[in-house]
Amino acid sequence: MPNENSNIGIILGSTRKGRVSPQVGEWVKGIADKRGDANYEIVDIADYQLPFFGTTDGTEPGIAAWNGKLASLDGFVFIVSEYNHSISGALKNALDLAREAWNNKAAGIVSYGSTGGARAAEHLRGICGELLIADVKVHPTLSIFTDFENFSTFKPADLHLNNVNLMLDQVVAWSGALKVLRK
Repeated sequence: MPNENSNIGIILGSTRKGRVSPQVGEWVKGIADKRGDANYEIVDIADYQLPFFGTTDGTEPGIAAWNGKLASLDGFVFIVSEYNHSISGALKNALDLAREAWNNKAAGIVSYGSTGGARAAEHLRGICGELLIADVKVHPTLSIFTDFENFSTFKPADLHLNNVNLMLDQVVAWSGALKVLRK
């Protein structure tokens, strides 16, 4: 199978204290690891201590490490929380601090918020297009009201499992197909 060696990063798109993206990311990774069709890993943008885009000369070690990590991946699953009808500032900054490392790779989106994070996901799709990231169609949406206890403890409904697997099917297939463009 050509996709067996694809490396897929599950990008945690929030860095704020009290964030729930690590819970959602671990849930997605747990589902993904059972599939055996790619190598999945959590990539937490908080670990890179990225400076704000435009306030740096680009030589900070976090930027090089971030770009190196992205370059090692064939595809992505973005864990996206909705902030004011869009993605978090931290995720937008992380997207902007890389360019070629994103190009010609596939991505899926798992979003959460009051409307399932749908507005944030739509904003992210536009950014993905600019960065030459092929975002896949299937998009699991999680409600902060029904998939989280007290808005903080992640307890997803079973109905999301099918959508996560369908999204991963597409990310793995597209990631494998796009490798040809990066050779």
